[in-house]
Amino acid sequence: MTEQNILNLGKIIFGLFFLAGNICLFGYIITKDFEFADSGFLLLPYGAVFNLIILSGLLIYGEIDKAKRKTCYRSAGFLLINIPIAILYAIIGLNLI
Repeated sequence: MTEQNILNLGKIIFGLFFLAGNICLFGYIITKDFEFADSGFLLLPYGAVFNLIILSGLLIYGEIDKAKRKTCYRSAGFLLINIPIAILYAIIGLNLI
C-alpha cells in the first residue's frame, strides 16, 4: 500500500463514522424519531469493533513495514479522533432521551 492510501484509509473510516454519528444525533434532534436514537446507540458498539479492527491492522502493518510506520500511526490518529466525539455524542444522546 502506498503512504497516500494508508492516510486515505484512516480519513475515510473517520469520515464515514463521523457522518453516521452526526446523522443519528441530529436526525433524532430534528425529528424526535427514536429510529435515529436506536441507530446511534447501535453505531457505538459496532463502530467501536470495526474501528478497532482497522486500528489493529494499521498498527500491525506499521510494525511489519518499518518504512511506513509513521504514516500508519498518523492514519491511526485519525481513527482515534472518533473516540472523544463518540463519547460526547453518547452523553448528549442519553441526556436527550
